[in-house]
Amino acid sequence: MEGKIVKGIAGFYYVHTGEGIYACKAKGIFRKENRKPLVGDNVEIEITHEKDSEGSIVRIFPRKSELIRPAVANIDQALLIFAMTKPEPNYNLLDRFLIMMRQQGLDCILCFNKRDLSTGTERAAVEQIYRNSGCKILFVSAVTKEGMDSLAEILRGRTTAVAGPSGVGKSSIVNSLQNGKKMETGDISERIARGKHTTRHSELIAISGDTYIMDTPGFSSLSLFDMEKESLKTYYPEFAPYEPQCRFMTCAHIHEPVCGIKKALEEGQISQTRYDNYTMFYEELREKEKRKY
Repeated sequence: MEGKIVKGIAGFYYVHTGEGIYACKAKGIFRKENRKPLVGDNVEIEITHEKDSEGSIVRIFPRKSELIRPAVANIDQALLIFAMTKPEPNYNLLDRFLIMMRQQGLDCILCFNKRDLSTGTERAAVEQIYRNSGCKILFVSAVTKEGMDSLAEILRGRTTAVAGPSGVGKSSIVNSLQNGKKMETGDISERIARGKHTTRHSELIAISGDTYIMDTPGFSSLSLFDMEKESLKTYYPEFAPYEPQCRFMTCAHIHEPVCGIKKALEEGQISQTRYDNYTMFYEELREKEKRKY
């Protein structure tokens, strides 16, 4: 039987199949091969106790992607959820999330909840900031359901990592996407008490047969990115069209003369908010490099 690992706790892997969820142990061969199953892995299992929904993982199918933070496999994209108000969007945090996701090769969708509490002018201002960031932008309301169909369509058939600060309605959006059919792993964990507490673990939630979302505390970190400061500009797609106008190929777009990015900023082609965050991150990375030596 084939399925997908949706949670791993204390050596047990919970595999979502067409027949339900099975608590599985991994065969010893994986330890010998120094291979560890990950949440998100597509696997083949053998049923050992049908009554107790238990089995063994006998095969791990090839991964199309693997994230390091958190350690999960086969994530297709990232959904960054913020609120239009209560709380106001924290663009510094949002841009940190964007860079973290892109460092791991994920396309990003920006989802702003509480659309019903915002005005068209406020939404236009957000679109102005991120219009050239390379992200899809959605405005939804978990309360009125406005925009939720569009969000569900973007997620369909994919495995999506969800990130965002507290208080923005992540849980409400996830619950709405599930249409009340929450995938419960607690029932099969009654005999395995170690499986009760899940808040510190990555977990996939099945929205439909081939659509999963993952909410994990691993994406709530504010830690600085592990990169050279010179690489930071590559995570700002809106800079690319104007970089040929820079006098120096190594231009950091901060203090140098004849800078295409600063000229575009003055002309309103690049968001001041995005640029300000860029300069802040650049300085943080510069300070981090200084502390190394």
